[in-house]
Amino acid sequence: MNTAVLRTEIRLFRREPAALFWILLFPTLLLAILGSIPSFRDADPELGGLRTIDVYVPVAVLLGLIMGGLQAMPQTLTGYRERGILRRMSTTPVRPSALLTAQMLVFGGAALGSALLALAVGRLAFDVRLPEQVFGYGLALVLAVLVALALGAVVCALSRTTKIAGAIGSAVFFPAMFCAGLWAPVQTMPDGLARAVGYTPFGAAAEALNRAAAGDWIGWTHLAVLIAWTVLLTAAATRWFRWE
Repeated sequence: MNTAVLRTEIRLFRREPAALFWILLFPTLLLAILGSIPSFRDADPELGGLRTIDVYVPVAVLLGLIMGGLQAMPQTLTGYRERGILRRMSTTPVRPSALLTAQMLVFGGAALGSALLALAVGRLAFDVRLPEQVFGYGLALVLAVLVALALGAVVCALSRTTKIAGAIGSAVFFPAMFCAGLWAPVQTMPDGLARAVGYTPFGAAAEALNRAAAGDWIGWTHLAVLIAWTVLLTAAATRWFRWE
């Protein structure tokens, strides 16, 4: 990959206040608002003695990467295609694939930064325990970022305009956040619904992050679900993506 392309994309990303807010700051801001509710800081027997704020830290972690993968990256790439930037790049020594790789690194890096910020604020402001299974948590987080970017690439591949990319991204965004546990933590879902959600990309990611945070291994089933979705979505994006 051309490092000049990466530097350019980083510089452009830093000039987008909306993307910076929604990816980097909004998840932690939401976590801070939830943590300010007194009842959310009390142990809940239905959550196995955990507090509500404890189970919302993984949700905030997933929110940043879903924002980046489904909302920001598809519209950026679709805008480049719409304005003919990708077509012009294909006639230069810099290949369009370099731009795609740079975009994934930029938004993937932003998602990881958002996750670290949410973990830090959860720990410092609300005494949320840091993940006890560090390796498992890191593995689950990386796979969650990859599956979000792969899903975003599919949205971009299916969208001819930025308006369509925004519409498809929004349509996928809300089910993704439901599966991640934004409206109801996975631990509080009925057993049948929780099992079904566990086979979705972000449901599996939420379960894996929760298990790793408690000190358990993330589970081979969740690991297999995340890998399978990443492979399938990447293959679909590769098959359908067009530079023009």
